[in-house]
Amino acid sequence: MFGITNAFSKVASASPLKASRVLRTGRPQRLILMGTGPFAVPSFDALRQAGHEIALVVTRPAIVVKSRKGAPTSPVREFAAANGYDIFDPESINTPDAIAMLAAKRASLLIVCDYGQILSSDALATTPLGGINLHGSLLPAYRGAAPVQWAVLNGDAIAGVSVIHMTPRLDGGPILATAEIPVDPADTSGSLESKLSLLGVEPTLSSVELLALWDLKSSIGTQQDKSKVSRAPRLNKASGHIDWTHSASEIDCHVRGMQPWPGSFADIHIGDDKPPIRISVRKVSVLDSQASPESPPGTLIGDRFLDVCTGPIESPGILRIDRLQPAGRNEISGDEFIRGYRLKSGIRFG
Repeated sequence: MFGITNAFSKVASASPLKASRVLRTGRPQRLILMGTGPFAVPSFDALRQAGHEIALVVTRPAIVVKSRKGAPTSPVREFAAANGYDIFDPESINTPDAIAMLAAKRASLLIVCDYGQILSSDALATTPLGGINLHGSLLPAYRGAAPVQWAVLNGDAIAGVSVIHMTPRLDGGPILATAEIPVDPADTSGSLESKLSLLGVEPTLSSVELLALWDLKSSIGTQQDKSKVSRAPRLNKASGHIDWTHSASEIDCHVRGMQPWPGSFADIHIGDDKPPIRISVRKVSVLDSQASPESPPGTLIGDRFLDVCTGPIESPGILRIDRLQPAGRNEISGDEFIRGYRLKSGIRFG
């Protein structure tokens, strides 16, 4: 199920956590872990279980939000607190004070995953082995902040992870290990990211052990092919707007790729004398990727289900909105929305 390649061997394993308690080299390392989001936690916990010494956990500063729920934390911060590790959360990891803190821990290697800052050459030089980064794509594809989302948005059949030996250039270091899995047609960015976070455990463990054997004089890893570089820029709320001139399949990928954040949305015009209603689109189905409706993109077809014309005029399709949430209301099914608002065929989405 999981295909993993690294400098030691080629491995196929259905359980990426299986090797987490065994050190093949028998040489535990003193590590600094650097991460914020949930993607990092399985690999960080596997390093703990494998017997490596965790000298420090570095994460982004807690964001104070005035709300009833209190200030949010990060999964990596929670992991560190639960295991009694020292936590360091500077505004910037590249200041002289932050670099001094890293150096004072006398670790052998930095482990970076889902951290949110780019390390300078001075920060990487605080450990003799530098740093490794677990990235949520098969590099050099999808360099950037949102690799998993862009894999779903683009309808990729295969997704994966890479561990690189870090350079100050974004995601540009030599590749130490990779692993890949097929993308399920129902995967959202959230579900695929959860799978990839587990998939990243074995490549991370094997990369740490590979560097433990490194003589520091020879080159290590495989250089990335610059001709195959693609970008995965960070998304924002506006990215969730549905363009009905895209194909039904493309909109399906868009809805899944935007889950759980920032979410897909559209405005529906229910009458000339009424303001449009904004809906968050949760789930869709492709009814026909090459239909022949006469109505323009964004037009509601029929009055029983929320079926919408999509695609360019010369290559139309039909998409069904299965689940949605009108602004200020609870999530409902598409047919409940039709009945509740008494929508008729011909109504347009903006």
